[in-house]
Amino acid sequence: MPQKLNPAQTKKTAQTNQANQWNNVTFDDLLHRELVKQQEVKLSAHAEKRLKERNISLSHEDYLKINNAVQQAAAKGSRDSLILYRDMALVTSITNRTVVTAVDGKNMQDHVFTNIDSAVIIK
Repeated sequence: MPQKLNPAQTKKTAQTNQANQWNNVTFDDLLHRELVKQQEVKLSAHAEKRLKERNISLSHEDYLKINNAVQQAAAKGSRDSLILYRDMALVTSITNRTVVTAVDGKNMQDHVFTNIDSAVIIK
């Protein structure tokens, strides 16, 4: 019959397993992961809401393309950019790497985008 562990033992075992997992990771690996994470594009709550309202879902490949566009804009010194991708426009804070809002093709007609200093067109 297996021995039952009390909650304190279970917690200690989990902490030990996590510590062992961290021991196998080098500082360079951790630094690289953090740098990559900081450069990933995020969605603001407003942008998430707009995408959901308009039934737009973004795949991993979409995020890679948008992230690449943000990196291109950052390399040119942009702070706030309009990213045109597929049939949508994404107003993006390049500085914060955050999509601020999203507009689909139907709602782009007669729409004026303000407070941007650049535009990136993705194919």
